[in-house]
Formats: sequence, C-alpha cells, structure tokens
Amino acid sequence: MKKLLCYLKNYIKETVLGPLFKLLEALFELVVPLVVAKIIDVGIKQNDSNVIIVYSIVLICLGIVGLISAITAQYFAAKAAIGFATKIRSAVFEKFQAFSYSTIDKLGKSKMVTTITNDINQIQTGVNLTLRLLLRSPFIVFGSMVMAYIIDPSMSIIFIVMIPLLFISVFAIMKITIPRYRQIQENLDSMVLSVRENINGVRVIRAFGSDDYEKNEFLSKNKKMNKLQNITGVISSVLNPLTFVIVNFCIIALVWFGALKVDGGYLSQGQVIALYGYLSQILVELLKLANLIVNVSRSFAAGDRVESVL
Repeated sequence: MKKLLCYLKNYIKETVLGPLFKLLEALFELVVPLVVAKIIDVGIKQNDSNVIIVYSIVLICLGIVGLISAITAQYFAAKAAIGFATKIRSAVFEKFQAFSYSTIDKLGKSKMVTTITNDINQIQTGVNLTLRLLLRSPFIVFGSMVMAYIIDPSMSIIFIVMIPLLFISVFAIMKITIPRYRQIQENLDSMVLSVRENINGVRVIRAFGSDDYEKNEFLSKNKKMNKLQNITGVISSVLNPLTFVIVNFCIIALVWFGALKVDGGYLSQGQVIALYGYLSQILVELLKLANLIVNVSRSFAAGDRVESVL
C-alpha cells in the first residue's frame, strides 16, 4: 500500500483541506450542546423569549456553517479519492497491456478483472472515508470528554469509564471480523475464476460431460462463502446492540447522578442535557470509527493485491 501512496502526490491540497474542513465541522458540533444548555437554563427557565430567539439563530448559523464545511470536506475527499483511484486504474491497465501471455496465465484473468474493478473501488472508498473520518471521529470523542470535564469534572468520570469500554467492544469485534472479510474477498476471487473458466471452457466441459462436476464445484465454493459471510455478519451485528447497552447504562448513570446534582444545586438542567448530547456524539463517532477500520482493512488488503500486480 505504501507504493500506491505516491499516486496521491497530485492531490496533497485535497488530502489536507478535506480533514481540516471536517475538523471545523466537528468543532461546531461540540459547541451545539452548550448553546442548547443556554437556551434551557437562561431562555426557558427565565421565560426570556429574546434569549431563546438569539440562541436559536446561533444554532441555525452553526448548522449552516457546519453543513457548508461538511460539503466542502466531502468535495475535497471525493476529488482526492476518485483521482487517486483513476491514476492507479490507469497504471494497472497499462501494466496488464505489457504482460506476456505466460504472465497473464499465471495471474489468471479473473484476478486481473477483480483487481482493476473491485480492488481499486475498495481503495477509493478507503481513501475517501479516511480523509473524512480519521481525524474527525477521535476529535469528537476526546473533545466531548473534555467538554464534559469542563461542565462538571465529577460527571466526566462516566465518560472516562464509557469510552474505554466502547473502544474495547468495537476493536474486539473488529479483530474477529477483519480477517474474515479478507477470506471473503479471497473466496470471491476463487468464485470469479471458476465462473470465468466455465464460460471460456463451456464447449470442452460439455464435450467431456463434466457439467455436474463443475456445478457441484461451484455450489461447494458458494456454500463455503455463504457460511463465512453469515458468520461474519452475525459477529458484526453484535456491535450495535453491545455499544447501545453500554451507552444506555451510562445514560442511566448520567440522568441519575445528574438529577441528584441538579437537586443539590451543583448542576443545571441544561448542563445535564449538554452532557447527554456529548454522550450521544461519542456513540455515533465510535460506530463511524468502527466502520472506517473495517473499510480501511479491506482497502489495505486490496492495495496489497494491486501492488503485487504493479
């Protein structure tokens, strides 16, 4: 994958500006719960409509600027990812054209087709997601924890307990599923090869009466891949309920201790709502980070296959 990164040299500006605009969007998101807290504690509590209107306008402005930042970041990330993939695809195609017949037979036509289509698409998706989420998600997670500490240091203990638990859950499941995703890709290559061989050699297969053998061979590979995908899907599906269970227990603790602090006059209702907002942001960003890790792992596996061709 390192050798492929040289094709990004024409998109340095995009690879810098994309993540920067995403960080700008994340910064606005971290301010939103504080603005909501002000509306509740000052506007609603004191029945001050002017404060509600002013801070509501601030919320709308934050949303608009955040949207513009997100669209700009997406534009730069897409431009870099698509341009990067286009250059790699051109290089791979030129390499294929220069191969001898013996090299083509050695590689296999199915691998060549898979490399120039599926593998390069995987790389493109990985680059796009990396530019958008690699800095944003950790920034939101740790930024939310810092903001929670600023609001109330003792309540931030809930965040300090929750974040490692979520990280352990996410990365434990990723560690199990990532190798299986690579096996699925290898099985897909094998199935493509089998189908292509059957199409190219259909006359020979019929002449020797090998139809049943080839059908059984394909069904065996298909069944194996189906089983592997089902197992991987079941393990991956555990991620959402597991993380939601952890977060919901943390929400219960937050509301419980927050109510006691509000009753004692140490916290306001708006601050508790702000803490809940930061808790929700952490959950969303960790799930995005998990998705990023899966896609990047697939991209690295695809990148290794592309490099072996080049």
